[in-house]
Amino acid sequence: MNEPTLVIMAAGMGSRYGGLKQLETLGPNDEVILDYSLMDAKKAGFKKAVFIIKEAIKDDFIEVFFNRASKVMDVELAYQEVDKIPDNFTIFEKRDKPWGTAHAVLCAKDQIDGPFMVINADDYYGEDAFKTMYDYLVKSTDNTTSMVGYQLVNTLSENGTVSRGVCQVSRANHLVKITEISNLQEHNGDIGYFDNNDAWYSIPAHTTVSMNCWGFSLDFLDKLEEAFPKYLRQVLKENPVKGEVYLPSMVQELILNKNNKVDVLSTDEKWFGITYPQDKPTVEAALQKFHDEGKY
Repeated sequence: MNEPTLVIMAAGMGSRYGGLKQLETLGPNDEVILDYSLMDAKKAGFKKAVFIIKEAIKDDFIEVFFNRASKVMDVELAYQEVDKIPDNFTIFEKRDKPWGTAHAVLCAKDQIDGPFMVINADDYYGEDAFKTMYDYLVKSTDNTTSMVGYQLVNTLSENGTVSRGVCQVSRANHLVKITEISNLQEHNGDIGYFDNNDAWYSIPAHTTVSMNCWGFSLDFLDKLEEAFPKYLRQVLKENPVKGEVYLPSMVQELILNKNNKVDVLSTDEKWFGITYPQDKPTVEAALQKFHDEGKY
């Protein structure tokens, strides 16, 4: 079996944050969150990483991060562009953004040759997440899918609502269903969300949520390529300018139609990210503390 590859999705711009947060310096030595992901991944055993970016940010990405990343492990670039879709599809003329996380992984298909882990570029996942996934992938076989699940309470922002994939997990730790909820928050000591009628729905603090931390066997790429056109057709019909095809939707497709089992791997790590500009000081303080403790 080939060594696991780390696949990092870095093509999106943060609409809530208001900028290219993948390259926001947050650590005491001008580190970006990707620096910590790469350090943690190397400790876990990963030897190769593929960064999925847009051509438009290539120069900045190479200057700010890629050159020093190449000193940590083997690194490659893959490009996610709006026109990288099957030939029989026509792009709406006002479309200028790629087609989501499922599309991102497809754009890196030719650079993946074994089991692989997928993460977001702008999320801090913690060392345990990489170690847990690496150990799982090196033992994996074909038809294998997994997810590192976080506790909801460990993934919130103090400065506004967040979107999370709330997971239903079986007693055997298999993923049953993911429900995307876009306005999760802490309110009066409780965690949950308001619906369209301003009714409050509480969710237990330790509910498992997805942070787009996935593990796949190589054959998943062929399944993804087969399923993608159906979802793209739906996006073009419903929201051709901004609609996206999400990786969790593809995983849900496997669960429902292919009878695949998705193993849920748990972690107690606390997520960090800059969903909002006001999150930056909190993340900076957390990373500084890690350095002070000698973790990095």
